[in-house]
Amino acid sequence: MPKFSYVAMDSKGKESKGTLDVGTQNEAINRVKEMGLFPTKIVEVDKAKEKPDKLAKTAGRPAGKKGKRSGNLNIRIPGLGGGVKSKVLTTFTRQLATLVDAGLPLLRGLRVLEKQERNPTLKSIVADLALAIEGGSTFSEALAQHPKVFNRLFVNMVKAGELGGVLEVVLNRLSEFMEKAQKIKGKVIAAMFYPVAVLVVATAIMIILMIKVVPSFRTVFEGMGTGELPAFTRLVLGISEAVKDHIIVTSSVLAVLIVLFMLTIRTKAGRHAWDKFKLKMPVIGPVVNKVAISRFTRTLGTLVSSGVPILQALTIVKETAGNVIISNAVGAVHESVKEGETITAPLEASGVFPPMVVSMVDVGEQTGALPEMLLKIADNYDDEVDNAVAAMTSLLEPIMIVFLAVVVGSIVIAMFLPLIALMNSIGDTDSDKKTKD
Repeated sequence: MPKFSYVAMDSKGKESKGTLDVGTQNEAINRVKEMGLFPTKIVEVDKAKEKPDKLAKTAGRPAGKKGKRSGNLNIRIPGLGGGVKSKVLTTFTRQLATLVDAGLPLLRGLRVLEKQERNPTLKSIVADLALAIEGGSTFSEALAQHPKVFNRLFVNMVKAGELGGVLEVVLNRLSEFMEKAQKIKGKVIAAMFYPVAVLVVATAIMIILMIKVVPSFRTVFEGMGTGELPAFTRLVLGISEAVKDHIIVTSSVLAVLIVLFMLTIRTKAGRHAWDKFKLKMPVIGPVVNKVAISRFTRTLGTLVSSGVPILQALTIVKETAGNVIISNAVGAVHESVKEGETITAPLEASGVFPPMVVSMVDVGEQTGALPEMLLKIADNYDDEVDNAVAAMTSLLEPIMIVFLAVVVGSIVIAMFLPLIALMNSIGDTDSDKKTKD
């Protein structure tokens, strides 16, 4: 008899794992539900141990009669989900929400979207979702089989909508949530594009000047016999010579430093230090802070308003926070709520959330309107992000322009100082001759 391993959550949001000896995956799902748990992932043990190349061959094979006869789901195909961008997934969610809200059955809506989807990876996943629903699984159970594309927030919101019979409402909320998150992400990327572009151009200009232009001036100075060059000119010529002679070594050192940095932030201590630095960083820090608070409040507010239990919602928010500092604060909130205490105390103790946010959460908790208050905070901080991005852009643009002007101007001045000295010496010689005459 096949053996299935499962990952599930109880009503308090605590995760549990185990194995079951059952005939099919649907039986495993039903058995987990009978245990009072909510399954998030069920995988056949034998299939999970198959070689990757064998699974890869079966991944691209269309579902045939065997899939319909057994009723099994296509389980976590390797490589599936890596090619679905957040923008594509947001569009899919909005289209599905519109179809379901218009009264179209979920299965038919998935089939319609499968036909028109251009992204091959998402097209294959939608086909798997439709096949799973035909086999008797719920939509949330089908989504849970593709964790690389549909995170726990997506799956649990859909599950709450199914349990409450308001799937169309939840899909609309989910699509709105994703659209607003995509909008904020787009604004931040657009704001950072100009400074990064200026920095890249400035670096390219400096390298060209140092490798091609400045060395030619050295030859000119030696041919003119200007004597001892000014100190600033010698400094620039020395830097140019070092860059030209050691550009490969410099590039290699820079590459090694970047790799070390990437490896460092993958560690627990490194990630904690980097996320803390991002929140405290001048100019950019306020934007990162506001984006993190907006994401936290909107995610928690959307989950709770969709019917997800508060402890389970906090667990999901902790995993999707995107910042270790915020995640630790949410973890403290989870422990506080688990002990029957309030949300506001650990929020205030974290030192991450401003007093206004803590006060609004406190009011929402006392009045029983916490989801609505959280969403109001998120809307307010979306506007704050817009203002912070505009302020950051207006501040970074002149800084980058001045930086570029200072660098290029310094090189130009260094190259012209010997010429100016030479012209002054020629002028002094002419004046001496006139005086003698």
